[in-house]
Amino acid sequence: MSTVNHPTFKRVKSRFPSAKLRASEFRDQPTLVVEPGDLHAIMKFLRDDEECKYNFLSDVIGIDYLNYPAKTVGRFAVVYNLCAYSRDDRFFVKVFLDPSLPTDGIEEDPALIVDSVCDLWPGAEWTEREVFDMFGIRFRNHPDLRRILLWEDYPAHPLRKDYPLRGRGERESYRVVDRTSS
Repeated sequence: MSTVNHPTFKRVKSRFPSAKLRASEFRDQPTLVVEPGDLHAIMKFLRDDEECKYNFLSDVIGIDYLNYPAKTVGRFAVVYNLCAYSRDDRFFVKVFLDPSLPTDGIEEDPALIVDSVCDLWPGAEWTEREVFDMFGIRFRNHPDLRRILLWEDYPAHPLRKDYPLRGRGERESYRVVDRTSS
């Protein structure tokens, strides 16, 4: 099926005529690119609309497009992988974010905030926490936004492409434990 004629694109466009939307397709998988301010309303529509019925949020991922060869709308993206089991249909929603502060630290950047979808799909809680932990993207109205893989005082977000491959000295402060010291 050609995604140019994908019924979900038409439904969203008719429901949100003033929203700035972009549609794309890669390997027969449709992706709708939305603005951060429209994300929550569109996700709620995709879940609740009788013709869309994307009743399962399979995954939430972060992407860093730093030094990406093609031009992108923003440096970071959050991608939501939705499934409609009744039609065996998969649909992706992407939102781009562009940082307003240098990304080499852990400062809270007001430009890297997007609405949480935990109220729509409770299973988003852990995947949103992972995106926050690894990329530093914050989710407004998340019920428990804290690190999930690294300790709370970790000094950076390691999946950002400007994070050094060898770290910033975190390993040097570890106490070495061997068999005799346990």
